[in-house]
Amino acid sequence: MKITFPHMGHLDLTVQTLLQGLGWDTVVPPPCTKRTLSLGVQHAPEFACLPLKINIGNYLEAYEQGANLALMVGGVGPCRIGYYGTIQREILRDLEVDLELIVLEPPDAHPRELWQKIKYLKKVSWRQFILAIHLAWHKTRAMDLLEEKALLLRAREINRGSIDELLRQAKRKLGTLDSVKEIKELIKDYLHQMESVPLLPPEEYQRVTVAIVGEIYTVLEPFANLGLERHLNALGVEIRRSLYLSSWINEHLFRGLLDIEGTKEAPELAKPFLNSFVGGHGRETVGCTVGYAKQGVDGVIQIAPLTCMPEIVAHSVLPRVSQTYRVPTLTLYVDEQTGEAGLVTRLEAFIEMLRQRKGRRN
Repeated sequence: MKITFPHMGHLDLTVQTLLQGLGWDTVVPPPCTKRTLSLGVQHAPEFACLPLKINIGNYLEAYEQGANLALMVGGVGPCRIGYYGTIQREILRDLEVDLELIVLEPPDAHPRELWQKIKYLKKVSWRQFILAIHLAWHKTRAMDLLEEKALLLRAREINRGSIDELLRQAKRKLGTLDSVKEIKELIKDYLHQMESVPLLPPEEYQRVTVAIVGEIYTVLEPFANLGLERHLNALGVEIRRSLYLSSWINEHLFRGLLDIEGTKEAPELAKPFLNSFVGGHGRETVGCTVGYAKQGVDGVIQIAPLTCMPEIVAHSVLPRVSQTYRVPTLTLYVDEQTGEAGLVTRLEAFIEMLRQRKGRRN
C-alpha cells in the first residue's frame, strides 16, 4: 500500500521522513496549485473552510499518483477540524475513490485510539520507530530554524530570491540526510550562507517588524495565505511568526518537554481578554498578540480561513488588545475567492501606516 497526506508548509518533509522510517511507501501530493483548490471546491461543501477544500484536492491528486491510504489529523472543541475526517470519507466515497482515510486524533483527547493507529502504522521494530521520530523531528526543527532566519533577513536582501533559493536547496538536501549529525551541519552551513547574502545597510532601511498570528494552516501554508510572508518581506518588513511546526509538535505531542519558543505562555497572556478555550488557535492568537505587543513589534497580522469560528472570536477581542497596548492589528480572512492583488493592496496600506506611525514616534 502507498500512503499519502495533505500539505501544510514543510509538513511533507516531516511526514515523509517518518513514514519511510516506519516502512511505508509514500506518495507526496503535488505542490498546491489552482487545480488542487479547484478539485476541493468542486467537491466540498460551499461553506467549508479553506483547509478542508485544499486537503481534498491534495488527496485526489495523490490518488491519481497511486496512493490508496491517507493520513489526516483530528481535533477537538469548536474548531471544525474534528469533522474533517468524516466529511472527507463521505466525499471520497461519493466520488468512488478507493482511498482509506486514517484520522489521528489528538493524544490528550483520544490517547487509546491514537495508540491503536500508531501500532497499525508501525511496520518496524520499536527501536526503528523511535529513530524515525528522532530523525523526522530534527529535520522539522532544521527547516523551522532556517525559515525563522529567512523571515528576518529576506526583508533586507538586495538580490530578491537569494534566500528563497537557499531554503529550497536546504529542504532538498534535508530530504536525503539520514543522520542527526549531518542535519546539524546543514543547519550551521545554511545559516552561514543566509547571513552572507548581500543586505541593505541599516542607513538605507527603515526597520518595520510585524508578527503573524492566526489559524495554523493559513499561517504555515503559503498557497493558502497567498504568499503573505513573501509579500511582507518584499515590502521590507521583518516577520515574527507565532506558529512553527516544531513548536506545535513540542507542545502537543512532546508535552512541552523541549525548551522551544512557542505558544505555551499565550493562554495566560490572553486571560484579561479571553479567558476560555474557543477551539483551534483562537486563544493563542490573542495571547501571542499581547506577547508581541509587549515585545515592541510595530504591528500584528491575523490570518484565518473565512468562517473560522475560533479566529472570529479572537478577531472580536483584538481591538481591545490593540487599544490597551497601542499596537495596530490587521485581520485577513482567506477562501477560494480571495485575490492576491487585493491582499497586496491591504498589506501595502497597513505597512505604510506602520511606517508613518513609527516615523512620528521617532
